[in-house]
Amino acid sequence: MKTLIAIPCMDMLPAVFLRSLLQMQIIGEVDYDIVTSSLIYDARNLILHRALERDYDFILWLDSDMEIPHDVMWKLKIGIEKGFDMVSGLYFKRKPPYSPVIYQRCELVKLEGGKLDPTAEAFEAYPRDSLFEIEACGFGCCLMTTELARRVTDQLGILPFMPVGGFGEDLSFCLRAKRVGGRIGCDSSVKAGHCGRMIFDESWHDRLEEERHGDNAG
Repeated sequence: MKTLIAIPCMDMLPAVFLRSLLQMQIIGEVDYDIVTSSLIYDARNLILHRALERDYDFILWLDSDMEIPHDVMWKLKIGIEKGFDMVSGLYFKRKPPYSPVIYQRCELVKLEGGKLDPTAEAFEAYPRDSLFEIEACGFGCCLMTTELARRVTDQLGILPFMPVGGFGEDLSFCLRAKRVGGRIGCDSSVKAGHCGRMIFDESWHDRLEEERHGDNAG
């Protein structure tokens, strides 16, 4: 197993991220590719093409504002072994409505006049501590086979992370991955924190849900 650990970032790496990266259990042979860019899709495209050129088996995408669990590599690899081409851990947005960054629906709808309407529905009622299929995800904490990356670039002949139709670079890649038959999964037992003024994780999401239901009951 030869893995490229891919870390696109703006400039600096937060201490919380670095600490969790150093504590991560490594499986097989790994290299690190840290690319700084103000355009995240450029950084991701560059890293992906380097991974293809150097014949890695996997790319582990980690955003620099994440706190990742120590067992992330082997847990996500189990999802790959079970038939997924790409598997995300579970993390949440840092802004309201603090939804999970996994999607049960992600598509471009063509409206009258040819305008494209980007539609993405977050997977709010996701299975807990389970491996399940999704339509799309963010790239804050996910493992991908380079075979999927090669299929996307070979069959579509485009920069795989180039934003399309109003989507960000991550969901744009997922749309392309689905077009070439890629299967995307989430392992919700892989719980990553999204670092801001505080760390947003599943327990934070559950507290908000309890408060929301309490308000509705009142």
